[in-house]
Amino acid sequence: MNPSEPTWLTKALQGDVEAFAELVETYQRPVFNLCYRMLGDPDEAEDAAQETFLRAYNAMRSYDTQRSFSTWLLSIAAHYCIDQIRRRRMTVLSMDQLPDLDPPDIAPGPEAAAAFHEEQRRIQAMLKNLGPQDRAAVIMLYWYDLSYEEIAESLGLTVSAVKSRLHRARLELAQQWKEQSSAQPAENPPSTLPVERSKHGKVHSPAF
Repeated sequence: MNPSEPTWLTKALQGDVEAFAELVETYQRPVFNLCYRMLGDPDEAEDAAQETFLRAYNAMRSYDTQRSFSTWLLSIAAHYCIDQIRRRRMTVLSMDQLPDLDPPDIAPGPEAAAAFHEEQRRIQAMLKNLGPQDRAAVIMLYWYDLSYEEIAESLGLTVSAVKSRLHRARLELAQQWKEQSSAQPAENPPSTLPVERSKHGKVHSPAF
């Protein structure tokens, strides 16, 4: 957390537009990334991020200061994206300890770059079958490290429902990955597989 964030929050709660702009500057990348992973289109993600901050600004008076601001903000973004996906009646993007969709900081060689982009294409294609709430839960857990309780609060679900959705999503993805991998040559297997992790931290390889 930026050390100035509590001050910005206090001022933003009092209606200070400049303080809220500082919060936007701090969280614009994680909010955009969540929207992009949910919607799969950069232009739609940009619009969704802007709508998220507009909704957050209008709802600042209802923000519970006992709650993490980032969790509250990401829940607004997730709900908006879920609504957008339902409206267009299709699903799109992302999961788990699978590789990040952002390109690596160090530019790889041509072969590695081609493999990286092919892997991303496969993952995105796999994840189209996940429902929007399942996808949101998965992104919040594995990319933003939210607890089951925070995800449940954000999505209006029970903790047991969150765990059930995550388990089901992982099984679906693992099955798809298996089916796709069986069609791949034995050499050069994908560098990353869906993984199971304990409540927060430890990563366990799945038993396919």
